[in-house]
Amino acid sequence: MSRSDGRGATELRPVRFHRNWIDQGEGNCVVEFGRTRVLCIASFSPGVPRWRRASGRGWVTAEYAMLPRSTDSRSGRESIKGRPGGRTQEISRLIGRALRAVVDDAALGENTVHLDCDVLQADGGTRTAAITGAYVALVDAVAWAVREGHVSAKATPLIGSVSAVSVGLIKGEPRLDLHYDDDVVADTDMNVVMTGDGDYVEVQGTAEGKPFDRPLLDSLLDLAALGCSQLSAAQQRALAGPAPSRGRLIDGTPALPALG
Repeated sequence: MSRSDGRGATELRPVRFHRNWIDQGEGNCVVEFGRTRVLCIASFSPGVPRWRRASGRGWVTAEYAMLPRSTDSRSGRESIKGRPGGRTQEISRLIGRALRAVVDDAALGENTVHLDCDVLQADGGTRTAAITGAYVALVDAVAWAVREGHVSAKATPLIGSVSAVSVGLIKGEPRLDLHYDDDVVADTDMNVVMTGDGDYVEVQGTAEGKPFDRPLLDSLLDLAALGCSQLSAAQQRALAGPAPSRGRLIDGTPALPALG
């Protein structure tokens, strides 16, 4: 069955990571899942929330937001409305949980990493792209903390990697990495967060119409595992070399090229 972007059912969208895309933040990157683009910034700061003090343990937290014109029509800024919406809060907490799953908070010490994930352009899968990109930003932030002596190089806080992908059932066909055209007609859709070792961090699954059975659940989880393994490999490739100069890519091409 043909997808509107020409992909096969088990194919990821083109994935790219642009490290050091801006001048600020101890770690940052723009992650692209096809036309979905998210700016992820990791800020390292001494100290922890009041309830965490004197514990000897650090904290990782996240905030997620969508820019007003990240979609086809403008949406108002939630800051103007006075408080973030329920979806925004839920995704922020999901990102935080996902990244904390691969951080040794004792090795982090009483320091906090704030992850800010802002959707520049949305075409489905913004939360999964945010988790996957936030990990890359987190790695660079931890590397900065080690260089500056805030964290010991002998016991790195990072104990693994994490990525996330969406899967779903569209017109009877299981599909990987749903873009908008898939998502709006999905009979079942899931967001799956996994470590680089293949363990599950979180599974969010919903039947939009007909309830799904165990065999379908198993097939979707297998498809998600395939996607997350490919995303994990892409993360490692992006992190294999030194981060490019701020605001530039390693190959010198313009960041965020025009869409074809």
